[in-house]
Amino acid sequence: MGPTERALGVVGQSVSQRNLVIVESPTKARTLKKLLDRRFRVLASMGHVRDLPKSKLGVDVDNGFAPHYIVIKGKGPILKELREAAKDAHTVYLAPDPDREGEAISWHLATLLNGVNPNIRRIEFHEVTRDAVRRALQHPRDIDQHRVAAQQARRVLDRLVGYKLSPLLWRKVRGGLSAGRVQSVALRLVCDREREIEAFTPQEYWTVTARLTPVDHDAPFEARLVSRGDAKVEIPDGATARRVVQELEAAAYRVAEVRRRDQQRHPAPPFITSTLQQEANRRLGYSASRTMSLAQQLYEGLDVGDEGTVGLITYMRTDSVRVAASAQEEARAFVRERWGEAYVPAQPRRYASRRGAQDAHEAIRPTSVYRTPEKVKPYLRPDQYKLYRLIWERFVASQMSSAVLDTLSVDVEAGEYRLRATGQRVKFPGFFVVYREVADGEETAEGWLPELAVGEPLRLVALLPQQHFTQPPPRYTEATLVRALEEKGIGRPSTYAPTLETIKKRGYVRSVDRRLVPTELGRLVNDLLTEHFPEIVDVRFTAHLEEDLDRVEEGQADWVDVVREFYEPFERDLRRAEALIEELEMKPEPTGEACPACGRELVRKQGRFGEFIACSGYPECTYTRPVGIGVPCPKCGGEVVERRSRRGRIFYGCANYPTCDFTAWDRPTERRCGTCGYPMALRRSRRGEAYYRCVNPACKATEPQAKPEPVAAR
Repeated sequence: MGPTERALGVVGQSVSQRNLVIVESPTKARTLKKLLDRRFRVLASMGHVRDLPKSKLGVDVDNGFAPHYIVIKGKGPILKELREAAKDAHTVYLAPDPDREGEAISWHLATLLNGVNPNIRRIEFHEVTRDAVRRALQHPRDIDQHRVAAQQARRVLDRLVGYKLSPLLWRKVRGGLSAGRVQSVALRLVCDREREIEAFTPQEYWTVTARLTPVDHDAPFEARLVSRGDAKVEIPDGATARRVVQELEAAAYRVAEVRRRDQQRHPAPPFITSTLQQEANRRLGYSASRTMSLAQQLYEGLDVGDEGTVGLITYMRTDSVRVAASAQEEARAFVRERWGEAYVPAQPRRYASRRGAQDAHEAIRPTSVYRTPEKVKPYLRPDQYKLYRLIWERFVASQMSSAVLDTLSVDVEAGEYRLRATGQRVKFPGFFVVYREVADGEETAEGWLPELAVGEPLRLVALLPQQHFTQPPPRYTEATLVRALEEKGIGRPSTYAPTLETIKKRGYVRSVDRRLVPTELGRLVNDLLTEHFPEIVDVRFTAHLEEDLDRVEEGQADWVDVVREFYEPFERDLRRAEALIEELEMKPEPTGEACPACGRELVRKQGRFGEFIACSGYPECTYTRPVGIGVPCPKCGGEVVERRSRRGRIFYGCANYPTCDFTAWDRPTERRCGTCGYPMALRRSRRGEAYYRCVNPACKATEPQAKPEPVAAR
């Protein structure tokens, strides 16, 4: 028997005996079957096999918060198959995902299978590839009880909040509502931001830009007014702007200072869960849940032709930017072959994870950079391909040389005033050849200035005063809400997507042009929780609780103590709230329209699947329709409404369906296509630049987003 067989734990087993590998997903099981030989049988548990009962609390509060687990309904046949397979196996390897949830699944499986086969080991791998699985089998371990305890603490805490607080909302507000530790904080962030926007008072201000050119030749460029003397220029109104323009018109212009330097732009680190969700939302328009679903598919394995079925990316629930040395070396070799030595930094790049990050996992990266997006594209669905390309490009760029920009800044004197012109161009593209991260609102266009010398006179071509108003803080998108939750230490990589999905499905927030807006119901629930359960919605308290769970996983805290510290004040608040809160009535919001069926007024109502329009005469009149978006249907003139597909994905269709079959995945706007007349949707390019695209699949014409014209002063 060779060393590999010994390492795989098959010493002493008969030829007829096989090892059993249990994973949680059938897709992952199919991939492993193709990676392992006939000595291994692979089965899937189909997720958790045991959980707290749905019909009751399932936690013995008076006995150390002991959970009462039961086999999940419908899992009996699966467990029977697993027991029979374990009985005949030499060794049972538990291989669910390498995180708290996967550890808990392993623990439950071990508890249920130990009676038929005590030879049970835990293995974990961060990528579903032959080498990674082989290494895992060579280093099996016992189940990590600290990690199990951390998951159990989170499960018990969530059950206590959900089963104690949600019924209060049912009795006082409306049935079907829910409250949770992380979702309640996320809702509060959205509601607080909306209040900031409502309380915001715009302030007028003006800017003045001069269009200038050298005296001896025509090479116009623009310089913006920045100061008067040593003080920054502030122009609060049009009268001040006109006075400044008059003084600038009479001034002589000359170059006061020229500064030129090289500026390095460094690549962003490879993705972690939160940054992947943010960038996929910003660049591809994917929701957090859709991103994680696609990432799971890429991780668990797909058939890529001659190579067979293989996991394309590493584990996607991580908050660490660490990269394995072997992956770095492979990336550096690939970059050297593709672009040359200049594009490879002298030393491999290492990035620092944020404080408190769990360093057990790597960053999200391709399992091999040689599986380029172009190579695997024929085997992937378009949405899988787009996400894989994003992950691949970000990782490869993270291991490349910095880009070098040639930057030029010119100060211009005009009497007492000083204006500034800037320009930049790429001197060495570095990682730009693969990937360029663009922040929201950042200008990506490059511009250069004519050759100018200090003291050189300039001729004024035009003055361009422009009126502006200060803007309120923007509403959260899914991407920026995930970023806020991460920065504040709320939740963990595995909870971001479910949290966002929950507050949307409960009707607490709705998405308008990809921005999250609290509904009346969401505000009502948030106000109630804020007044009577301040700790539940307190950002710092919730972040501290997350840190406590991390300490449990590290073996530095007892999970029962963590739960008790939370539960005792929570129970007091619960009793007090039950006595103080009066039953609240949500009044439907009138729309000002008459019901086409009976003539009574239509109102906005909240249902299980969000907001809808209904007749105020219900139950006598049962007329309902989805909420429109204010854009007429290009086919029949009816109103375009927001709908959900069977998989929960939002799309847009005509309210007159099935008479009219107009549909679009992108949200139509009032802007019309100049080619075919259909509505256009506002989208963002992969570089983050906004543009319009026609929703007509036969057209798909694009137009740039027009920039506002300057307002001239009088």
